[in-house]
Amino acid sequence: MYGIVDCDNCYVSCERVFRPDLNGKPVVVLSNNDGCVVARSNEAKKLGIKAGMPYYQLAQQLPNEKIAVFSSNYELYGELTARVLEIIRQEAPAYFRYSIDECFVYFNSFDMHDGSTGLKGWGEQLYRRIRKSVGIPVSIGIAPTKTLAKTASHFAKKYPGYRHCCLIDTEEKRRKALKLYSIGEVWGIGRRYSARLEALGVKTAYDFAQKSESWVNATFNNIVIHRTWQELNGEDCVPNEELAKKKSICTSRSFNGMVTDIDTLKTHVANYAARCAEKLRQQGTVASVVAVFLYTNTFRQDLPQYWNFREQRLPMATDSTIDIVKAASQALQDIYIQGYHYKKAGVILMGIGPNSPVQLDLFDFNAEHFQKMKRLDAIIDRINKVNGTETIVLGSQQYSQKDGKGKADVFANAIKHDFRSKNPTTRWTDIIHLK
Repeated sequence: MYGIVDCDNCYVSCERVFRPDLNGKPVVVLSNNDGCVVARSNEAKKLGIKAGMPYYQLAQQLPNEKIAVFSSNYELYGELTARVLEIIRQEAPAYFRYSIDECFVYFNSFDMHDGSTGLKGWGEQLYRRIRKSVGIPVSIGIAPTKTLAKTASHFAKKYPGYRHCCLIDTEEKRRKALKLYSIGEVWGIGRRYSARLEALGVKTAYDFAQKSESWVNATFNNIVIHRTWQELNGEDCVPNEELAKKKSICTSRSFNGMVTDIDTLKTHVANYAARCAEKLRQQGTVASVVAVFLYTNTFRQDLPQYWNFREQRLPMATDSTIDIVKAASQALQDIYIQGYHYKKAGVILMGIGPNSPVQLDLFDFNAEHFQKMKRLDAIIDRINKVNGTETIVLGSQQYSQKDGKGKADVFANAIKHDFRSKNPTTRWTDIIHLK
C-alpha cells in the first residue's frame, strides 16, 4: 500500500503559520517578480481568482475585496515543509519526497481495517500531529498504487467527512472513486492528453480504466499513459526511483525589468546555476550537461526579438557549484548578442545520475582538487542552512548594486518581491520578538 501526504494550499498555509489572523480570509501568493497568482486559499478560489491571474488584475476585478497578497518566499516554504517531512520520517515505515508539498509513503505491514491502529487511523493521527507541530494542514490518500493514492488524496482534501485521510482498500471503493474523478485530474495525464481523451468520450478516470490495454497502446503508444492505466486498475508499476530523483533540474526567472549588459546577465545566470547545483547535492546526484537559455520580451513587439539555447558538456559529471557556474557562464557568453533587451534566462542541468560511482576524467583528474571542492560545497551548504539562504555565495553571484549598509546585495535587481514575508525560522534578523 502507498500513501501520499499533500500540504493543502502549501504556500498559503506556510504564510498563515505566522499570520493566524489570515485564517478564513482570502490569501494569494504571487510568482517571481510579483507577476501573477500561483497559490490561492480556498477563500480566494471562491472569489473567482484563477491560478495565473496577473497581479494587477486583482484590484481591477475585485476592488472591494480585502485580499492578503504575498510574494513567493521559497526559503520559508522549504523550511516549513522540511519540518513536515521530518514528522513523516518519524511516523512512516518508508518514504520518499516527491515535491516541495508532497511526500509518498510506503506501507509494508499494516492492519488495513482496524480503525484505531490501521491505515485510516494512522493517517488521521499523522494529520493531527503535523497540524499541531507545524501548523500546516495536510490531506492524506492511501491506496494500493501511487496513482490511486493521489486520487484518494483528492477526496481527502475535498470532503471533510474523510477527516483529512481517504483510504481506497477495496474494489468497490476503487470503482466509486474513479467514477467521481475527472480524467483531467488524473496524475500523469496532463492537459494535452486529457483533451484528447475527452474528445474520444473518456470523461472520468473510470472510463479510462475500463478501456482495454490494446486500445491504450494503440491510441497513445506512450509508456507514461500505459502505466497510468495500469495503476488505475490496481497494478503498482511506477518505479520509486523515477519519482525520488529528477531527470533534469531547471532554475529560471524573468528579470525585474529588462537587461542589456552581459555582466548583469552573468550574475543572474550564476545565481540560477548555483541553485541548480544545490538541488543536485540535496538529492545525491551529479550532472554531466549544463545548458543556458536566454530570450527577450515577446510582448514588446516594438523591440528586436531573440532567443537562444546552448549546452556545455562537462568532462566529468559533478555537483560542484564552482564547476557548474563556470560552465553556465561560458554557455551564456556563447549565446549573448549585444543590442537586445533580455527579459528571461535560465539554467538546466541534464545527464543526471547518482553521485557514486562517478566516471572520472582519465586525462585531467586532480583527486586533491576534487576532494577540496566537495568539502567546500558541504561547508557552504551547512552554513547557508543554519544562517539562511545566500549567507555565503560565490563572488560571481553578487550584483553590483549595494544595500543601505554598503554591502553587495545578492537579491538587488534580481527579483521583485514587494510583498515578501520574513523568515523567522531561518534568519536571526527575522526572529519574532514578543512585546
